[in-house]
Amino acid sequence: MIGCTNLLLRTASVDSSRPIEASGKLHYAGNHGPVIVWSVTKKCNLACSHCYIDAADAAASDELNTDEAHKLIDDAATLHPPVMLFSGGEPLIRRDTVELCAYAVSKGLRVGLSTNGTLITQDYARRIAEAGVSYVGVSIDGVEATHDRFRNERGSFRKALEGLKNAKDAGVKTGIRFTVNRHNAPDLPAVTDLLIRHQIPRFCLYHLVYAGRASAEMDITNEKRVEMMDYLIQRTKTLADHGIEVLTTDNHADGIYILNSIESADKSAVMSLLAAHGGCSAGQKIVNIDPNGNVRPCQFWEGAVGNVRQSSLSTIWNSQNELLSMLRDKKSHLRGRCSRCRYVEVCGGCRVRASRMGDLWGADPSCYLSDEMIRGGST
Repeated sequence: MIGCTNLLLRTASVDSSRPIEASGKLHYAGNHGPVIVWSVTKKCNLACSHCYIDAADAAASDELNTDEAHKLIDDAATLHPPVMLFSGGEPLIRRDTVELCAYAVSKGLRVGLSTNGTLITQDYARRIAEAGVSYVGVSIDGVEATHDRFRNERGSFRKALEGLKNAKDAGVKTGIRFTVNRHNAPDLPAVTDLLIRHQIPRFCLYHLVYAGRASAEMDITNEKRVEMMDYLIQRTKTLADHGIEVLTTDNHADGIYILNSIESADKSAVMSLLAAHGGCSAGQKIVNIDPNGNVRPCQFWEGAVGNVRQSSLSTIWNSQNELLSMLRDKKSHLRGRCSRCRYVEVCGGCRVRASRMGDLWGADPSCYLSDEMIRGGST
């Protein structure tokens, strides 16, 4: 996750380099375990065109039950993650999700919800707040027509905005999540306008990862990505005036592009922030548990490195698993353009996108940096 506001303006940002208060203690980057993304169910009330988990209108067979969920949370707490994110499918479809969030908070965990927002009634928002959930991120895919078409549900845009409002009114910090693709890229300015209109304090732009129903054919071109980042850099400064924080996810080239867009005097400070974050976090600073307990390096990964029914999450995370070991030393395994990049330590590319293009350790097809940037033009 790249804190655009932080990099451009050097202000506080909610990312892995920021101290996070949990149970009276401060945890800094390097002193805590991974961000834990738990896909609590595969079931969803929508059928989104880009769903990385290929969610359905029914739960996957043999999903973790409540007792197994409690054991997972107990063990997760021993890893001291900066946040445990409840995701899906649609997490709020699962009947015990709010109770599980409260249980996680009681174990000293900072809890977030990643949701489509359509189920957050005023009563549900109150329950979420009472559970101690710190953050609710709601996916908005564009203006109303675009969003409803993308989510395959008429009225889902208005329900999502209503859910955002209800969560915000209940006192929970909220944010809009926007996954950019060739179908909704023109709507980016309108979506950022929503932040100001509805006083939503956080915006996170997600680059498309080719997993589940999302494919490379849905992605924007790298030429369009440059145009988008130029716009987002300027928009970040405007949104900051309204107290709105901007972040991007799933393309660490963004941090490098920002580095090369600022004045030379500020570059060392920005580079220090990028170095603290350390590039792609899969298997290093993030881990995913799927609905059936399979442990994956990130939520987009197809293969598993273990299952919490056979071994605890902490044991799997701290094991000598071959894939995890390689991801934690990815510089030694990269091939192609990524291997020649002078910013490899702060990026490393997305291994899931590279894998979907045929080579796990090859170049990330969504790298939009110029050859001059990666070889050594401006620094």
